[in-house]
Amino acid sequence: MTSLLSRLDTNLDACLEGFEGINRFWDRRRNVVVAKILPGEFYVTKNSEMIATTLGSCVSACIWDPAVAIGGMNHFMLPLTDELSDNVTWGNVASDATRYGNYAMEHMINELLKHGASRHRLQAKVFGGAKVLRHLTDVGERNAEFVLRYLKEENIALLGEDLNDVHPRKVLFDPISGKVLLKQLRSMHNDTITSRERKYQAGLGKVPVGGDVELF
Repeated sequence: MTSLLSRLDTNLDACLEGFEGINRFWDRRRNVVVAKILPGEFYVTKNSEMIATTLGSCVSACIWDPAVAIGGMNHFMLPLTDELSDNVTWGNVASDATRYGNYAMEHMINELLKHGASRHRLQAKVFGGAKVLRHLTDVGERNAEFVLRYLKEENIALLGEDLNDVHPRKVLFDPISGKVLLKQLRSMHNDTITSRERKYQAGLGKVPVGGDVELF
C-alpha cells in the first residue's frame, strides 16, 4: 500500500510545467494515473500515465516519439483559423488558440520537441470527427480532413485512425508506447457530448484568439 501511494503521489506531482491545470486522477481499474482533457486542451507527458478524452465532432491527435518516451494528445473543435497574433499562447482554457486544429497541433508538437522529441521520429494516431451536431453538419468531417492533411504536409507518420461516422468515441492513449484504447459510444445518448460541444462552440465566437488501436 505504501509503495502504491508513493507511486501515485509521485506521478500526480510530476507533470510537465504548464500542465498543472489538467485534471489527473488515479484509475483503480487500470492502476495508472489518467490525465483527462476537454475541448481546447492538450497534454504532454514523459510519465507512465494515460491521456483520456471523449470526442463527438471534435478530433484528437495522439502524437509520440517512441525513442525518448514522450507523447501528447490534443482535443480541438474547429480545423483552423487564419488569424495570427503575436500574443497567442498555448493553454488549457476555451479562450486560447488551441481550440483550433492548426494551433492545437503546432503548440503540442512544439512542447514535444521542447522536451526532447525529434520531429522526424514523431508518430501519430487520430480519432473523432463524428457527425453528432445537426446544425454543424460538416464540422466533424472538416476536422478529420484537416488533421490528415496536416500530418501529411508535416511528414508525420500516421499509424492509426478512426474518423467520421456518427458515434462519439472515448479514447485512452498511452503516450509512452503509443497504444490506444478506443470505444465507440454507440448505445449512449449523445445529449452530454452534444450539449458540451454546442456550449463550447458558441463560446468560441465571443472570445478572441489570444502501437495499435484496441477496442474496449
